[in-house]
Amino acid sequence: MAETFDYIIVGAGSAGCVLANRLSADPNNRVLLLEAGGRDSHPAMRMPLAMMSLVLNPKYNWPFETEPEPHCYNRRMPIPRGKVFGGSSSINAMIYARAHPLDYDEWRDMGLDGWGYDDLLPLFKRSEKHWRGESEFHGGGGEMAVSSVPASAEFYDQFATAAEAAGFPRSSDHNGAQPEGIAPIETTIDSKGRRASTARAFIHPVMSRPNLTVEVNALVRRVVVENGRAIGVEYGQKGTNHTARADREVILSGGTYNSPQLLLLSGIGPADELAELGIESVADSPEVGKNLQEHVNAVVTVKVTKPISLDPTLRFDRMVKSVSQWLFFGTGSAASMPFGGLGFVRLQPDSVRPDVELIPSPIGPEARLWFPGIRKALGHQISCRVATLHPRSRGKVMLRSADPSAPPRIFWNLLDDPQDLHTLRDGVKAVREIYNQEPLKSALGAEVTPGDELTSDAAIEEWLRHNCWTAAHPAGTCRMGTDANAVVDGSLRVNGIDGLRVADCSIMPRVVGGNTNAPSIMIGEKAADLILES
Repeated sequence: MAETFDYIIVGAGSAGCVLANRLSADPNNRVLLLEAGGRDSHPAMRMPLAMMSLVLNPKYNWPFETEPEPHCYNRRMPIPRGKVFGGSSSINAMIYARAHPLDYDEWRDMGLDGWGYDDLLPLFKRSEKHWRGESEFHGGGGEMAVSSVPASAEFYDQFATAAEAAGFPRSSDHNGAQPEGIAPIETTIDSKGRRASTARAFIHPVMSRPNLTVEVNALVRRVVVENGRAIGVEYGQKGTNHTARADREVILSGGTYNSPQLLLLSGIGPADELAELGIESVADSPEVGKNLQEHVNAVVTVKVTKPISLDPTLRFDRMVKSVSQWLFFGTGSAASMPFGGLGFVRLQPDSVRPDVELIPSPIGPEARLWFPGIRKALGHQISCRVATLHPRSRGKVMLRSADPSAPPRIFWNLLDDPQDLHTLRDGVKAVREIYNQEPLKSALGAEVTPGDELTSDAAIEEWLRHNCWTAAHPAGTCRMGTDANAVVDGSLRVNGIDGLRVADCSIMPRVVGGNTNAPSIMIGEKAADLILES
């Protein structure tokens, strides 16, 4: 016998946890939240600095990698995506950045009423427990802790001063009145120095609600559709198949890869592609899985001749002390991430919003915990990650087979549009220009990556094709729009199927120019409003 609920939410990630909290706040709503991964009980998930031990750990990640990337020498690239309670918010770098207001106004100008920045700002504020407190731009009474990162304040000031000398402005608050410039970074770390995942913020405190059922290790196989309406889901758990019925709606919050995969497995997608895999079509929706966008990025690393990096803190005995400090007091280097601020900057004079994101760090990207006498320290290095914010290249997600446990085929198609390569190249040159200003210039040695010998545009571009990756900000595969080919409409309802919505970053018609965790939380809030008002 199928168990019956009012709402079934597939995916306990950044949007799904918010949605489950809001829908179950009404005791009359019976809510089922399904997560394919396991519990978020590993202690490393609470320690911010332990992020690198989680981000590619197969126990907490989907086993995804790209198909050969044709413009990057056919490299297959790993794709970190959280397969655990809390989704990627349980393993990510915890950066909280909403993106530029014009990014959302662009959606509104596509005809998506209610999706402009002024419409969405109250939703951002609703979920925030912001370190600045309640204000015009920030919320103070929400569930999600947003804090500043004090650990690298000295390096931030050095980088920001050098950036100003290179012609890039400072900002006091990216998520407020000054979305452009170099600013102190904000993260989802709470006042006790613990990671604030959406599971910890929105679900753990309300697990006792009798109308909220949470199931982990539950892989949804398909959405059950009858007579053009989604009536439930089939899922496997511990070797047993289950069916759950939804009297009102099924909401997919699996993310940019899993949500389109589940639609396709359910017969919703390009009918010709589904027929090749023996999947019966219930709605011919040609753009399911298309429009995939990612922020392509690269890292500029330089040796430093003065002790301004954090590499010495990674020595084993010092890390033991730092972890103890974090455990008992919630302070120290283990309680934060080694960031030196965050930059959203324009590179072109005719740009009306930032072109690239800069993430400076007082440590090299290859730095790891080291043991004296066993492995030497890498030495003092600083780095800066640069990412394109408005990619023109488009990829896609396709089924590998009709087997729900098989990973999908993912084509990022990075650098397909030459403008993306040129923007990333110019971002590398901008970082070099910042490095060439005081107070950094006199403290820097040889460039490690790309390398001092690579000076021409062609040489930098060649290096980028070999070494670029992404910021893990995928979006767009269940595109929201007002046209007939859009996967979902402005209310996030799947076109062609009643009782089915998508609520995650896959609905973005164009990826926002910033980190995607904060927008995912907002999308969860927006979806809750749309559902409860319907």
